[in-house]
Amino acid sequence: MDSVGREPCSGTPVRFAAGDGTPLGGFLWRHAAADRVCPIAVIAPATSVRCRYYARFASFLSEAGFDVLTFDYRGIGESRPINLRGFKAGWVDWGAHDVEAALDFAMRLSPGAPLDIVAHSIGGVALGLAPSAARARRILTVGSQFAHWRDYAPAQRRAMVLRWHVLMPLLARLCGYVPARRLGWMEDTPAGVARDWSCMGPCFEESVSPGPLGKIDILQRFAAIHAPILAIGLDDDPFGTVPAIERLLAYFPAGARTHLRLAPGDLGVEEIGHFAAFHDRFRSSLWPLMRDWLLAGTLAGAHPGRILPLPDQVAEKR
Repeated sequence: MDSVGREPCSGTPVRFAAGDGTPLGGFLWRHAAADRVCPIAVIAPATSVRCRYYARFASFLSEAGFDVLTFDYRGIGESRPINLRGFKAGWVDWGAHDVEAALDFAMRLSPGAPLDIVAHSIGGVALGLAPSAARARRILTVGSQFAHWRDYAPAQRRAMVLRWHVLMPLLARLCGYVPARRLGWMEDTPAGVARDWSCMGPCFEESVSPGPLGKIDILQRFAAIHAPILAIGLDDDPFGTVPAIERLLAYFPAGARTHLRLAPGDLGVEEIGHFAAFHDRFRSSLWPLMRDWLLAGTLAGAHPGRILPLPDQVAEKR
């Protein structure tokens, strides 16, 4: 993970502020033609992955006719303060403040344009906390879940619990933040985010530091989202297992939800894992599927992988 999020970026740098005044940074790909209304896609990153990592995918969507906004959560990358030690930020802040600010910025740039959201990992949770996500046309998530340790892949579970639920919060207490970059884990991370991750139980609203929202507020915000969701899960992703993705999708009861499972062999590769789906090597295999779903809201008949029925959908059929 030591190279994730450090790629060059060809988008235009942008700055905007969250509702609580926290400055945020990112990049914008925007079409110059004034006589056309382009859909605008906002990319919500994984935990402590810099938005620069998504630059090539953002450029790919731009080539397909989208305006695209990438951004970093507070404390990360383009939104990192001078001193991260003691900096206050948690997962609820990232959603309720930062994703909300990015969506608002995008909609003000392109009033009336269709709004789509692409979310990686925790981005699929954070978007559920942003009121403006209720205005989305379509939502695409990749490996999105909220890191309940029992959902981790069994073969890697012990090592993952040691790293993310023991060592990470210990480092946060000792240092006032997680110096993850020097360890090759991810970007340096606010202590509050480490707390949320390490203490996560089976119910997000019961485990996360509430920040500006109460438990009922959290559930109501998820329930207000009616956009169809395509949730892509990868068979070799130790975070985005079937139970993990199903656990998150249950928080979105109002919209149509599709869980598409892909094995590496479906795309002609040996491994994908949790992070590689946005790597440029998938430009001609996975990315067209993602682009076409955002454009049309349907999967082509010959798409790779398999669609899994969700537990509540199975119950309804019975």
